[in-house]
This record gives sequence, structure tokens and C-alpha cells, in this order.
Amino acid sequence: MKNIVITGNTRGIGYALSERFLMHDCNVIVSGHSDESTNKALKQLQKDFPDKELIGIPCDVRNYDQIQNLWDQSKSELGIIDIWINNAGKSNEQNPPWEIPTEEIRDVLSTNLFGEIYGTKIAMQGFLEQGFGALYNVEGYGANGKMNNVLGLSIYGTTKAGLHFFNQCLAKEAETTGIITGAIQPGMVLTDLITQRYTDKPEEWKRVKRIFNVIATPIDEVSAWLAEKILNNTKNGVYLKYSNFFRMSKRLLSPSKNS
Repeated sequence: MKNIVITGNTRGIGYALSERFLMHDCNVIVSGHSDESTNKALKQLQKDFPDKELIGIPCDVRNYDQIQNLWDQSKSELGIIDIWINNAGKSNEQNPPWEIPTEEIRDVLSTNLFGEIYGTKIAMQGFLEQGFGALYNVEGYGANGKMNNVLGLSIYGTTKAGLHFFNQCLAKEAETTGIITGAIQPGMVLTDLITQRYTDKPEEWKRVKRIFNVIATPIDEVSAWLAEKILNNTKNGVYLKYSNFFRMSKRLLSPSKNS
């Protein structure tokens, strides 16, 4: 049984990972941006896993002190923390940077960059004091340095490209610490980070939905694979990359995925 903290796990890949870890009899802290989102996810997980004593701790990852509080409270409740996953992230509206509000740009940069770097600092300090632990940072679109023909996501992609460099450095810097570090690349997963871009564009969503059904992987499939890899990993510097050419080819040849 592992004790696991995942930032931003009230929705999307973070929530799906939480479900999988709970299926593996792990203890998971529920943490969202606000009291509302945290309590909503907590209630749903309590309903689905009535035998687990789940705890909710809200945390705005843009705020260093709140991440420190998340670590402190989680450790107080669980005794030890085995795995910490910096997952919280935010995308921007799909537009050129000069059309995106300044506050939105600041919010994406703060959430994705500061949130993951702050979380890394706090988790590494805690693990070093504890004497063991595994830290994983979630990357995303832009981490491979390619545009992939998706325009309008330069702000979000820039944060993920920067985090890819950060995670490569982190693995080297942590080599002699005894702490495991790694990066998670879930590939294209159809979460609200994608669908929210089309909230006010129903016709465009209708047009692109078929494409996403081909290139995006079902979230349950990705989370099941990632949870197994994380729980069984013993190597520092690992890259857990789910999506690849062969999996996409398989979906392209499957008629059920193309409708």
C-alpha cells in the first residue's frame, strides 16, 4: 500500500489516476484548486470507494505556501508520503498570444511552471528529510518541442517545453539523492483541457470530434497503464510515455474509434 499525493486530481488525468491507485489499495489525498472542486471530487470518490478513508486538502499550486501546506497536512494524515505527482495544469484559450488576455497568460504560466517547480522543491525537500520517495511531473503538448499542427496553444506549449527541460535536469540533479524522479507524458487524452476550448464553438467541436476520437486515447486506458508503471518503477529519470505510433495506428484501423 502506497500513500500518494496528486496535485489537481479533482478532474481529468489526475482524477483517473486517483481512481486507479485506489483500486490498487493505495491511500490518495484529494486536492483541487478550490474547496468546491476538492469537496465535489472527494464526495464522488467516497461514493465509489466507500471502504477508503479519503481526505481532501485544497491547494492553489500558484501559491508556494499552499503547496507546503498540502505536503505538511498530507504527511500528518498519512504518516509518510511514498509518491508525489505534480499534475495540476491549465491551458489557454486557443488563440494567438496577442489575442489572449494578459491575466490568462499569467495564470497559465504560474499554474504550469511555478506550480510544478514549487511542487518539486517542496516534495524533494520532504523526501530527503523522510529518506525516500518518488516524484513525478506531468508534461504535455509542447514537451517534445514540436507544434504538431495545433495553432493557438503557444503559451501552454511553452510551459510544457520548459518543464521538459526542467525534468531532464532534475533527473540528473537527483541521481545521488536516492529519490526517484520521473516525467509523465500521457499523450493525447480527451479531457476538459481539450473540450473546454470548444464550449462556445459547438459546430467546430462537431467537426473536430471525430479527429480527437482517433488520435486521443481513452482516459481509463491511459490511467491504468500509468498507475501500474508508477507503482512498479524503481529507476530514477524514467519517462512514462504512453502514446506512440503503434497505438495510434491501431485506433486508426478500428472502425469503432472513428465515429
